Parts: sequence; C-alpha cells; structure tokens
Amino acid sequence: QVQLVESGGGLVQAGGSLRLSCAASGRTFSSYAMGWFRQAPGKEREFVAAINWSGTSTYYADSVKGRFTISRDNAKNTVYLQMNSLKPEDTAVYYCTAAQSRTLWVLAYNNHETYGSWGQGTQVTVSS
Repeated sequence: QVQLVESGGGLVQAGGSLRLSCAASGRTFSSYAMGWFRQAPGKEREFVAAINWSGTSTYYADSVKGRFTISRDNAKNTVYLQMNSLKPEDTAVYYCTAAQSRTLWVLAYNNHETYGSWGQGTQVTVSS
C-alpha cells in the first residue's frame, strides 16, 4: 500500500485560503484514485473531494463545491486540496486517502470504506 503524509494545515480566518498537500510514497501513485475526508470533533468522518488516477475526473461534497479544488501531480506523487472562502464549519482534521480498486472507487468514491490507505491527518482551524 501507498504511504501518505499530509501537510499545509493551520489556523486561518474565515474567508481565507489554505492549500493542503499529500505526498505519497511508492512508484505506483498514478494507479491510485485519491480522496480527501475530514472529521470534526464529535462528528463522523465525511467526504470532501476525490480525484481519479489521471486527474481527469473530480468530485466534491456539496458543502465545499465551488470553494475547494482537488488536483494531483503524478510526477511529484502529490495530491492537493486548495481551499478558498473558508468557513468556521470547515474546521476539522483533514485526511488524505488512496484507493487502489478503480471499479469500487467509481461506484463509491465518497465512501471511506473504498479507501485502503490513510494519512495521519492535518488540522485545519477556521476562526470567525
């Protein structure tokens, strides 16, 4: 499985921006579909965004659509989450994740059980 390390989290005021990065190990990064999930205190982990192995298809949760952008650079083994117009309700630990099964991912890209590798998470805090 691929190893994932997130970075880029921090404290930002409402309306601000952050860019999260997720560096993956291994030579097969381009074969994985990637996703971002988040978990706020006392809440379940929720889907944020996903991108397919080539970067040609992206999906977003309704709550972040139009504000967040997921992208990937397969040459750098990295996936990004650009977050703009941040709101206090975006406060959470953000996790990067990788899915190896293309068939399963196409059917359930927003289900955390689709993904087999997870990073340690990075904290994003948005102050009002």
